[in-house]
Amino acid sequence: MRFRLLKKNLLALLGVSFVVVTLLISTRVLLVNDNDTTGPNNVEPGHQGMHSGDAVKFNFGSLTELTQSVYSANYKQCVHNADKFPGEPLLVLVVQVHNRPDYLRLFIKSLEKAAEVHSFLLIFSHDYFSEEINAIVQGITFCKVLQIYFPFSTQLYPSEFPGKDPRDCPRDISKDNAGKTGCINAEHPDSYGHYREAFITQTKHHWWWKLHFVWERVPALQGYSGFVLFLEEDNYILPDFFHYYKSMVEFRKSSCPDCDMLALGNHNGLTDFNILSNKVLTTGWMSTKHNIGMAISRDVYYKLMGCNEEFCTFDDYNWDWTLQHLSGTCISKPIKVLVAQGSRVLHTGDCGLHQKENCRPEWATQKVEESLKTVKEALFPQSLILQSVETVEHKTLMKNGGWGDVRDHILCKNYATRL
Repeated sequence: MRFRLLKKNLLALLGVSFVVVTLLISTRVLLVNDNDTTGPNNVEPGHQGMHSGDAVKFNFGSLTELTQSVYSANYKQCVHNADKFPGEPLLVLVVQVHNRPDYLRLFIKSLEKAAEVHSFLLIFSHDYFSEEINAIVQGITFCKVLQIYFPFSTQLYPSEFPGKDPRDCPRDISKDNAGKTGCINAEHPDSYGHYREAFITQTKHHWWWKLHFVWERVPALQGYSGFVLFLEEDNYILPDFFHYYKSMVEFRKSSCPDCDMLALGNHNGLTDFNILSNKVLTTGWMSTKHNIGMAISRDVYYKLMGCNEEFCTFDDYNWDWTLQHLSGTCISKPIKVLVAQGSRVLHTGDCGLHQKENCRPEWATQKVEESLKTVKEALFPQSLILQSVETVEHKTLMKNGGWGDVRDHILCKNYATRL
């Protein structure tokens, strides 16, 4: 059986029984019978996911019930508002969601004001599950909506890998002392001698799982040939971003056919937006500049998944720094990106992975709404102008560590394995 083969392969890979046992206990996967022709990978032609009436009712009563709800929802894939907005989507947006409901509300509010939003398929990928967040998303009425759920979240595994196992080594213990104490990952610190922190590793895990799941396991995307735009819950969409997206797609066809990605956002906010609104540039993809409003084609997805081993073993807990490492190494030709100089995606979050205190989303709302009044006349440009052509080259970077544990490597690599 497949489970036995997985166990055998992992044993051969690791040769460390405790790691394998921990991983096997922790990686509860949705197994589909070989003869089952109704599963997510055996979709009838024309099937676009379940309608609203087939929605999974989430049960938050216990961890076991919540886990069952997650797997059931990922299997059934109810597309809300499918009857109201029939037909193929013109754009697919994938939003990675954690636990910042106020920023999520602001993001949805911005989407509701976007031109032609009714033609989108909006996919929310969750790694934190709550009645409040589900209610916010299910309250959307202006486009088709699908929710998917990261099944290896720290919320579902609070006291075992991929969460924090009480037998794990403390972050800052020395390797010698770790060996003496017998903590279970003593042999696998990162490049700087630190041991894994579950909440740090989750974002990279979620991003890579989501990338694979969206392209391979979502029936509603079968036959979709456009870009998939990746966003986060603390982003804010400008009203003309779909108009701008279509302009960038056309510009790429005529003037930059070798551009691998589109970046509809940058980190400059609305600074000089009236001047830069219709300007674009081409350059090599950089993690610190082009990780907001990324649009990826299926072809580029295949390139990335060809680097599954490298992505999952590179010792950096950041998905975007890891991606930059791949560009020009595993991916022999560095990733070239077409970038919007006038950002159509804003970053509103003043809280995130490393900052938890003094979060004031209401300030972000006020600031964005006031700024938008000053740039209103520069929205919806008639055409785009290439402002700059920068050199596309591989740029080495100092890896940040936090990703040395072999359990993370194996779990990560298994997202792309059809179990």
